[in-house]
Amino acid sequence: MKKIFVFGMSIMFLWSCNNSNETAHRETENKIEHEHTENSETIELNNGERWLVNEEMKPFILKGEEMVNSYIQDGNSDYKTLAEQVKDQNSQLIKSCTMDGKSHDELHKWLHPHLEIVKALENEADATKANEIILKLQHSYQQYHNYFQ
Repeated sequence: MKKIFVFGMSIMFLWSCNNSNETAHRETENKIEHEHTENSETIELNNGERWLVNEEMKPFILKGEEMVNSYIQDGNSDYKTLAEQVKDQNSQLIKSCTMDGKSHDELHKWLHPHLEIVKALENEADATKANEIILKLQHSYQQYHNYFQ
């Protein structure tokens, strides 16, 4: 019975990543944002190699990273706009999700905390704390490159 439940939940999760329906998208975002324990979310390499990410998903990750790096290099201060822009890139990333299997699971281990960082930036009221969060966001993109190509 437990195996059937786990299998059913896996099918529903994979279906939601492939479904472009806006309701399914919101449900997927809500599932992604819940807390995870550190041990269960350690990203693994693919036999010592970085995981492949589908080409249609990469532009949204790279654009978000470019926005963060430009923000830092240019000394910008409108972190609320940055949060919205990166959030938009993440939404498009989720909508374009066509991955499955182990690579999909590992990407989500990176994406869960990444989305939490963006949400923290979006909700931050203090500019000094926002700058600390932006550095965490930059580090998140660096982590992505450590595990994915």
